[in-house]
Amino acid sequence: MATETRHIIVWIDRPAADVYRFVANPENLPAWASGLGHGIEKVDGTWMVDTPMGRVQVSFVGSNVLGVLDHLVTLPSGESFCNPMRVLADDEGSEVVFTLRRRDAQSYEEFCADVETVEADLARLKLTLESA
Repeated sequence: MATETRHIIVWIDRPAADVYRFVANPENLPAWASGLGHGIEKVDGTWMVDTPMGRVQVSFVGSNVLGVLDHLVTLPSGESFCNPMRVLADDEGSEVVFTLRRRDAQSYEEFCADVETVEADLARLKLTLESA
């Protein structure tokens, strides 16, 4: 069970549908989610990402109209964890909320480093979408 949770939020000056469509496409991960890894490919219907921990599997929840972008990450060890993520409409723009949970075996310092990585990834997402 997680011992700590952080909701990391960024506001993006783009309609929620645009943000959702971009983030929901796993092929766009290298453009904004470098914290997850680099290089993504679909192997036998499964999205695989090269990370410092090795190749991990990433599975997004199915397409939906609610802005839910939850994704399951499975490490080479077989350990899996869910990353809840949402795109919320906010007038003409969007709010992206990423929920990061500290895993049992993760130190506080490792968790803080993950928080910083997700913050940087969401800042990159904002920059990518607002400059398009």
